[in-house]
Amino acid sequence: MTGELRMGRSEWLLLFGLAAIWGSSFPFYKIMVAQIPPMTIALGRTAIAALALNLVLRARGERIAATRWDAFWFLICGILNNALPFSLIAFGEIRLSAGLASILNATTPIFGILVAHMLTDNERLTGPRLAGVLLGFGGVAVLLGPGLFDSGAAGSGGRLLAEAACLSSAVAYAFGGVFSRRLSGHSALRIATGQATAAALVMIPLVVVFDRPWTMPMPGPAALLSLAAIGLACTALTYVMYFRIMRVAGATNMLLVTLLVPVSALILAALLLGETLRPNAFAGMALIALGLVAIDGRVFRRVRMLNTTRS
Repeated sequence: MTGELRMGRSEWLLLFGLAAIWGSSFPFYKIMVAQIPPMTIALGRTAIAALALNLVLRARGERIAATRWDAFWFLICGILNNALPFSLIAFGEIRLSAGLASILNATTPIFGILVAHMLTDNERLTGPRLAGVLLGFGGVAVLLGPGLFDSGAAGSGGRLLAEAACLSSAVAYAFGGVFSRRLSGHSALRIATGQATAAALVMIPLVVVFDRPWTMPMPGPAALLSLAAIGLACTALTYVMYFRIMRVAGATNMLLVTLLVPVSALILAALLLGETLRPNAFAGMALIALGLVAIDGRVFRRVRMLNTTRS
């Protein structure tokens, strides 16, 4: 409740700005995947962000990690929060629209509740959270339903694999969110820099072995500009905005970003790419949104407060 009261005008502006920037990453992916392999996209995104963040960290006179244990957790979190989900989302968007990929990625808090229940002692499943998880998975079933029951359609197997990749990116983010708590003693800038740097280092040998981008045609200006934007704005800048909101408004309010990101992604995908979605996509998004509202819990708290006041 305290975090909710501290959501001032500047925090709301940052929240909407963060959602808009993160939402733009999905159309940017769609532009890039036509010319750049998925793992190369992940390397470019993390390397650009790491360079920018290291320059800022250096200018402030800070270092990334003081011990080998710090470096180990930066590596784990860099893989789970950056390298793996960035690669999976890019792979998924080869076949999926940017809007659908953003909706599937909005399941991150739903998986996060399950991961936290399994791996922590202080974040157990409650009735409202369980209801939210069930609603969220109901939304995923609505999204995947046509593909699941139309296995004979041309390309349906590849589409399901792409959808599974986007859902897997949400699972990676969920585990990354739990393990990131191991780094709570570091500044937000240091955590962001350490994760991005570790992720870029992990991606280099994978790109060299599997993608070999130097053997492919040079990407066009739109793809290169999208890569620069997704590295600087959607990764480096959003870390600063994200941790500012976290510090002032608390983790509960960050769920609002998850509700807003698909909205901004759908609007931008329609404007920039001319995308449209089937009715089942909007129905699935509505169920996922209801699940997130249930997990958030503030609606139920306000209803109880109103009932208590009236009685």
